[in-house]
Amino acid sequence: MRLSRYFLPILKETPKEAEIVSHRLMLRAGMLRQEASGIYAWLPLGHRVLKKIEQIVREEQNRAGAIELLMPTLQLADLWRESGRYDAYGPEMLRIADRHKRELLYGPTNEEMITEIFRAYVKSYKNLPLNLYHIQWKFRDEQRPRFGVMRGREFLMKDAYSFDLDEAGARRAYNKMFVAYLRTFARMGLKAIPMRAETGPIGGDLSHEFIVLADTGESGVFCDRDVLDLPVPGEDVDYDGDLTPIIKQWTSVYAATEDVHDAERFEREVPQERRLNTRGIEVGQIFYFGTKYSEPMKALVAGPDGAEVPIHGGSYGVGVSRLLGAIIEACHDENGIKWPEAVAPFRVAILNLKQGDAATDGACEQLYRELSAKGVDVLYDDTDQRAGAKFATADLIGIPWQVLVGPKGLAEGTVELKRRADGTRCNVALAEAVARLTQ
Repeated sequence: MRLSRYFLPILKETPKEAEIVSHRLMLRAGMLRQEASGIYAWLPLGHRVLKKIEQIVREEQNRAGAIELLMPTLQLADLWRESGRYDAYGPEMLRIADRHKRELLYGPTNEEMITEIFRAYVKSYKNLPLNLYHIQWKFRDEQRPRFGVMRGREFLMKDAYSFDLDEAGARRAYNKMFVAYLRTFARMGLKAIPMRAETGPIGGDLSHEFIVLADTGESGVFCDRDVLDLPVPGEDVDYDGDLTPIIKQWTSVYAATEDVHDAERFEREVPQERRLNTRGIEVGQIFYFGTKYSEPMKALVAGPDGAEVPIHGGSYGVGVSRLLGAIIEACHDENGIKWPEAVAPFRVAILNLKQGDAATDGACEQLYRELSAKGVDVLYDDTDQRAGAKFATADLIGIPWQVLVGPKGLAEGTVELKRRADGTRCNVALAEAVARLTQ
């Protein structure tokens, strides 16, 4: 993509309403625009990152055996009345009536709808286990939306729902999602710690929040520092095998949100030097809730003996749009964003340091063609801005690799490579630059 033809509305000044780093940088980098309180338009740069994150989430859900579908944003109020949650959910639910006076709601979550879909088609234990997921926009009318995408009203979320004959099967499904979440966040360059958490309006008695430690996080957390060094399962993990050892390894080390924190246990189990009391950003949460929805909504299957029983369920959410904010909070410096390569909007930025110079233009065009032909996402800054402004833009938007092409280097047959993550630089031959950036 040529920057001269791209839509990238960079802001020189930080908007006053942006309270935290991720919100400031997303606005300044032209990633999004606020359309109403807690509601944002995703501009091209932000949309590219959003899609990269969404794809990683999708790949890891598929790897764990979940099956993708897509449910609508609007739901019938009657479904929520069946489960008993329509009145209990509170003012965060946006309630709507259509022209026929049918009561609808803009879905804040999808337990009722997926249960209704399940009960319409699945009648026997032979069709279990089953895990269905979708990636869809949701709405919760937060009283005080703030911090940009960290606590918006409209947000993109992956939610999966498992269906099993009994508690043992449901806990196996829970373990699969636990491991899938560890892998998902690690692929994005995040260290997300699973912590015991309250179940809230979802229900049930077993839940873990996946927390990225950050001073700007809204959740108070307590954990043993040893949890930061635990290994994340590789892509060869056997989801059909026994995942219990992995789960025990992660859950035997103390980690809890402030809602369920046990101060006495914390002090008893964790030595003083390993105690960590900080704040964190929730990027995902998983729940086992048993028959909370299947009993009132009569989601029954015939068991091995022919008797109908309510299924045991679980739900598993990932805040896809919230993850952009979490990644920026974890990966930035005073100059801007430092995207991990897996989620970066572009992998390489080519900076033409003397636009209009025949040799420099020619070298940049050659790099742009060769990298693009090899499938590398490239942003070519072919604008007539000064070199300093180009450096500032490239650092702000956080492209992992910058290729600096100028007359001085070309006279010696080289270009300069800069790695955004740590600022390291080196001079390499033009052909070598292509080879390095396509490894």
